[in-house]
Amino acid sequence: MSRYPHPILAREGWPYIGVSFVVTLLVHATAGIWWALPFWILFVFVVQFFRDPGREIPQDPKAVLSPADGRIVVIEPTRDPYLDRDSLKISVFMNVFNVHSNRSPLDCEVRERWYNPGQFVNAALDKASTENERNALHLVTDDGQEVTCVQVAGLVARRILCYVEAGAKLARGQRYGFIRFGSRVDLYLPPGSRARVTVGDKVSATRTILAELP
Repeated sequence: MSRYPHPILAREGWPYIGVSFVVTLLVHATAGIWWALPFWILFVFVVQFFRDPGREIPQDPKAVLSPADGRIVVIEPTRDPYLDRDSLKISVFMNVFNVHSNRSPLDCEVRERWYNPGQFVNAALDKASTENERNALHLVTDDGQEVTCVQVAGLVARRILCYVEAGAKLARGQRYGFIRFGSRVDLYLPPGSRARVTVGDKVSATRTILAELP
């Protein structure tokens, strides 16, 4: 299992959880349970949104692991807009009920990082890959396989967090970022990669194998 970096909840959520808990307690103490009930529901939602469980990590060196929890919305041959080459694109859409930690799909080195400001259209739509705010990582394995992993903001998501820069080494399943409140992650895989999932499948970060490298 991956080394669990946080005690149960993602550190990105601590301020939100703390504030919502204090406000809920104040409403409960001053106005009673019925007025406080919507605040308790909101508090539970905030806690579940920022959960960050450890995961079992498949060790097949050719396996491309899911970088996010969610649902597969795209599997298609396309052009990688960052490396300018043919690729297999696999996209994972995260709704507000999914875990929003982003984890490395491979054992790799980060060769380059690109950030693009943009819009906040529904991340389930194809145009989100090119029009929304996004953060892309160029990942290279020890045997030279190149993968582009892109965090894409969504309709509600307003903050992409990425904690690595060019030169960083990532282990498969290692946590490298977070997107708040619904979003998407795109993977551009080298030609000859074989998808192990289909559109509509629900996937779990690190635990689900999305594809095999050639």
